[in-house]
Amino acid sequence: MKTTYKGKSHTEILHKNYAKALTLLNENKIDPILNSLSNAEKSHIEVITENFEGGKGVLTVLITSLVHKLCNPKQDIRRHQDNMKGGYSGRGIDTKYITPFMKELGFPAMSESGWLTRSLEQNLPYDLSYPGKITPKELKTAFLYLLEQIESHNESPEKYLLILFARLIEHREKKKIDLAKPTALTITTIINFLKQHFETKYATRGASRLPTLAIYAAYQCLVNEMKRFKGKILMPLEEHTSSDKSSGRVGDIEIRDAEDKVFEAVEIKHGVAINPQLIRDAYEKFKSQPIQRYYLLSTVEDIQESDDINKEISRISKIHGCQVIINGIYPSLKYYLRFFHNPYDFTDNYVENLKRDKTIKFEHKLKWNEIVSGVKR
Repeated sequence: MKTTYKGKSHTEILHKNYAKALTLLNENKIDPILNSLSNAEKSHIEVITENFEGGKGVLTVLITSLVHKLCNPKQDIRRHQDNMKGGYSGRGIDTKYITPFMKELGFPAMSESGWLTRSLEQNLPYDLSYPGKITPKELKTAFLYLLEQIESHNESPEKYLLILFARLIEHREKKKIDLAKPTALTITTIINFLKQHFETKYATRGASRLPTLAIYAAYQCLVNEMKRFKGKILMPLEEHTSSDKSSGRVGDIEIRDAEDKVFEAVEIKHGVAINPQLIRDAYEKFKSQPIQRYYLLSTVEDIQESDDINKEISRISKIHGCQVIINGIYPSLKYYLRFFHNPYDFTDNYVENLKRDKTIKFEHKLKWNEIVSGVKR
């Protein structure tokens, strides 16, 4: 990986690599770059990542060094003060470009400059014998090692920068993305928001989880507001990667009774139409449970094989007694929302689910905010 940055300013290099890191994350392409590094490089970058908050000074100085190397490839970035032979003013570049950028993007940042940290301000090159008391020791080792790799082994500062930006984006996402919680929305507006959120074409995986989080948010309200669910327990959602078979679940969402027996379950399909085979598959999962209702809900509302589906539902009802109900996601949500004392409770649950669920990426959260902020009130 080698991009020419001739004539580019520090600011342009920062923004270009940030945008590239965001794209790589969205397309799940950051791991190949990480895997192109040696085990030692990966290990040391991991140490930097683990110390983003406690080692903000090191992080800032490292990013300043990487950006300046891309701006001036012939510069030995270990010589970080302009009074050194062949040196440059790392602090000046940091204060003017790097720290303001870090603050603007919501990344861990110093108040003014990483060079104001005593352990980093010494008038000696950042070589492997640098005496500054950077703590913890493994952070010092990682910092000096990465600079040494660039200057002595011609490793790519761009790779390091992209990986660090990708990890910083992930760190920011986990830490502080503020998801909008609109109030006083009509049911129609809520459904329109959800439809946009579900059906946007995303670069990252995970969108198929969104309808599940919405239906789960509805059940979080239902169990508190409907007598039918008194004494029943809404089970926590399983990881998105867990199949029902491996987890022992009969559906994506389960309600259990006080004896831990399945009372009601919901299977949710994103972009897949309900068909007879899906119903047969569902029956195989719940046939040994004393379940009363089993919902199959899909974002695809056009049902092609309604006669065969109805026959299968009738057959299961006679054999087992369970009422299998098929419907579209949107009509179901619209129906549920009418029951709620305050629809805001549903929106609040959905947003909290977006925050917590590990499958949901930065792109999905950002889209929710864009949808909400775009509403005409």
